[in-house]
Amino acid sequence: MKKKRIGILTSGGDAPGMNAVIRAATRACISYGMEVKGIIRGYDGLLKKEFTDLDIRSVSEIINRGGTMIHTSRSKEFATEKGIEKAVENCRDMGLDSLIVIGGDGSFRGACELSKRGVQCIGIPGTIDNDIPATDYTIGFDTAMNTAVEMVDKIRDTMTSHDRCSVIKVMGRECGNLAVGVGIATGATGIIIPEIRFDFEKDVIERIEFTKSTGKKHFIFIAAEGAEGVDNLHKRIEERTGINSIECVLGYVQRGGSPCAKDRITGSEMGESAARILKDNHKDSKMIICKNGAVEDIDLEAGIKIKSKFDSKLYNLSYIISI
Repeated sequence: MKKKRIGILTSGGDAPGMNAVIRAATRACISYGMEVKGIIRGYDGLLKKEFTDLDIRSVSEIINRGGTMIHTSRSKEFATEKGIEKAVENCRDMGLDSLIVIGGDGSFRGACELSKRGVQCIGIPGTIDNDIPATDYTIGFDTAMNTAVEMVDKIRDTMTSHDRCSVIKVMGRECGNLAVGVGIATGATGIIIPEIRFDFEKDVIERIEFTKSTGKKHFIFIAAEGAEGVDNLHKRIEERTGINSIECVLGYVQRGGSPCAKDRITGSEMGESAARILKDNHKDSKMIICKNGAVEDIDLEAGIKIKSKFDSKLYNLSYIISI
């Protein structure tokens, strides 16, 4: 009997913990009697038929590494109808029975298009933004948050020494989850996110003045990079208050580094869960998710249709305790 051949790819932005998923999925698939191919550089590699054999030893010593051992990319060609059809054809040519796709919303939409054309896909959420509505948690979020918190703590030392104000930008084009978590964990004066429009006078200047009246002399605002009105915010603050203000952009440091235990463990659980679905010969495409602390699976197409709903509880908490 022919062994099932499974392809694994990572797509879009890299996230700490992706290697833990690759490792667990590979070893579990092999344990369950399947063959595994790693597709190099995501959907772009699928279009170019770039792959490598994955076995028990080839995925050794990667669980502690950031990034993704099979690399990743964003493919313009795959976003076209012609590109999707070519990808389906290449899956058949390579003898792939199913794909495990590790990535974010865009990666899942690509997987859904392949699924509609007969390629079974198992999606595993890997993105530092934690912005996939179907799941409570995405691989890489906790590591990225801890990295950002460490950087903000270091920046605070200088802010305190010089009585300055700092606007610190974290990643998050359309989602403020990272900014909210970092803001609360660092005791920021204020948090600025895409989901909630901020008022410069009320949410920035008044908070600075109130905090200053309680005896504090340094101020930190955590801003998601995609929030409206954050460009040159530090200049506006300095012009309005006279307080020496600077902008710090944390950038890609948030994507890198050794994944924390949570991302290693959750990634391992999700990778094995994907392999188990394939072992049990389920034909439908699935999304692996976390709900109430448990790893589950749902229909892939139904999962990507779930609408995002911002939970303002932590955001509101920050305004009560960060003064």
